[in-house]
Amino acid sequence: MVLLTLLAATLVGVALSRRMFGVVVMAAVYSFIIATVMLVLDAVDVAMTEAAVGAGVSTVLLLGALHLTKAREIKQSRSVLLPLFVAGVTAGALLFGTLDLPPFGNADTPPQAHGPNYMERAEAETGIPNVVTAVLASYRGFDTLGEVAVIFTAGIAVLILLRRRRARDPEEEDG
Repeated sequence: MVLLTLLAATLVGVALSRRMFGVVVMAAVYSFIIATVMLVLDAVDVAMTEAAVGAGVSTVLLLGALHLTKAREIKQSRSVLLPLFVAGVTAGALLFGTLDLPPFGNADTPPQAHGPNYMERAEAETGIPNVVTAVLASYRGFDTLGEVAVIFTAGIAVLILLRRRRARDPEEEDG
């Protein structure tokens, strides 16, 4: 409940922030809190990825984009009620979706019940001696391929945007 309260407070902070720098910092805080949630849920690999990519790389890229644009922010006169409403409805839908989940820490959940099966059968079924690699590369191969494709596409998009920005720099055009 503490982590959910922190997430809700961070969400409100993002919605109420009027400066892009504040939004970037609050997004990094949000990523760290989500990484902590994943750590509590024993998903250490997801927690490390969220901390590294969500809070680390994304924050650096967004701060770099803010630095490169060097534009003044336009003061917004819009109300924050619509973003808060959308965020509240989304949070409500997500919380509603958790009502059918088993209690936290229950030993009868599928990951707890089927985990030993993966440990015992992974090498025989996949031919891969490392269980983590077997799960990621074989059992969840399409999921992992999709994640890699998203990361690759995002990286290419960032490179294209940064290249386009440099090409428009008047100092380079004169030289």
